[in-house]
Amino acid sequence: MDTPSGTGIGEVRRILLYGDSVVLGSVGASLGRTSQFELIRLPAPQHSAAELEALRPDVILFDIESGHPEAAFCLLESDPDLLLLGISPDVNLVRLWAGRQYKELSADELTALIAGGTGRGPKPPREEGAS
Repeated sequence: MDTPSGTGIGEVRRILLYGDSVVLGSVGASLGRTSQFELIRLPAPQHSAAELEALRPDVILFDIESGHPEAAFCLLESDPDLLLLGISPDVNLVRLWAGRQYKELSADELTALIAGGTGRGPKPPREEGAS
């Protein structure tokens, strides 16, 4: 797990990079340049919804070409503030799934949504050794 190095203004967003594709590595490297995000890397897809829920992510990013993580989609039913972002570099596509409806978003609006959150309160720190 990568943790933020420094203190940013506002709430640190917990982002789960679900899978080990090159595209997720690139996105993770870009997001890791700021202390605004706590990055959690988890190989897919053999995890239950309970295991993912224990990580308490604000956003789950996955590579669409690697398949849809069913456990992550199950979390949408219990957590309407969760954002699932599927990225497909082959066709230059980003898909957003959320427990609430959003209008079509520009790249800037999508970035603001990831960074700004959805109004949920701060999450408790993860326990050491939790994975």
